[in-house]
Amino acid sequence: MYAIFKNGGKQYKVQEGDVLELDKMSLETEQTVEFKEVLAVNSGELVVGTPFVEGAVVTAEVVNEGRAKKVVIFKKRRRKDSKVKRGFRRDYTRVRITKIAA
Repeated sequence: MYAIFKNGGKQYKVQEGDVLELDKMSLETEQTVEFKEVLAVNSGELVVGTPFVEGAVVTAEVVNEGRAKKVVIFKKRRRKDSKVKRGFRRDYTRVRITKIAA
């Protein structure tokens, strides 16, 4: 059984027990969170919502929050000794999917 849900403008395909990193939601560890914007559920047969499946909920438990590894952005132009070096670290909330209810 799997589900596709929407969070933060992105879509995620998950099964029970999956661990994934979502955009930071400022929640406590071991707190439960429900995602009600479920786009599709497959439990033997595929049910696709228009736009969401009614009554479908994906429940998850917060594992931790943190910051990802730094991504370095380096731009160098050939002339006039022009270069820029910047870094970016994404804040995330790691969750474990506990239940998919259709």
